[in-house]
Amino acid sequence: MFKVVIPARFASTRLPGKPLLPIAGRPMLQWVHERAAASGAEEIWIATDDARIQAACERFGASVLLTDAAHVSGTDRIAEVARRHGWADSTIVVNVQGDEPLLPPALIRQVAEVLEANPRAGVATLATPIRNLAEFLDPNVVKVALAPDGRALYFSRAPIPWIRDGAPSGLASQTRFEGTLRHLGLYAYRVGALKQLAVWPPSPLEASEKLEQLRALENGIAIAVALACEVPGPGVDTPADLERASRLVERGAR
Repeated sequence: MFKVVIPARFASTRLPGKPLLPIAGRPMLQWVHERAAASGAEEIWIATDDARIQAACERFGASVLLTDAAHVSGTDRIAEVARRHGWADSTIVVNVQGDEPLLPPALIRQVAEVLEANPRAGVATLATPIRNLAEFLDPNVVKVALAPDGRALYFSRAPIPWIRDGAPSGLASQTRFEGTLRHLGLYAYRVGALKQLAVWPPSPLEASEKLEQLRALENGIAIAVALACEVPGPGVDTPADLERASRLVERGAR
């Protein structure tokens, strides 16, 4: 069994009030909550810093907690929910982002099952094969390199693992990307690991790459990784993303 927490922040540089923006007549956050509800989670909480989001959640029947506005990340917000509920350190909780209205419920369930199947890991996440060279070289696409047992060795915005034989003349000459993986920003945590991550300061590699998951690796928390069982739908970061999500929902891509 596992729980889901959906961190939802009102402030957004590109889309202020993003969780409440409408998709097919309903707040985006309501679509996300319905995805989580279809995953088989035993408990779902929305963790927010804003009374407007809290009121909207109560209107569509979601369990919601108003958390500390000083939190700098969704991880911190989820850790507060775990502490306030007194969840045991062994409890598995999935972090579902509030801007993923097309996230397949099967992926939420899968990432929790991956963590449950790997008792030595404190965190689990998912990845998909990189589809083309442009994606491999794109710094906005986070890559992950794995050990043979599926444990994460490193996450980077740089193209890893670098295939030296495919680039005889440096970066611009790279022609190969086979076997490389794109990281998906979906995490399951054991609550004990989650609490540690929330109190540790940002780590040097995390600060360099701007990737919070490196804090876990630098502090010795193992991250289990599996290939996603479905292709995830697009998230919402820009007005164009919102329009695309609305079209997909209206076409029945739920």
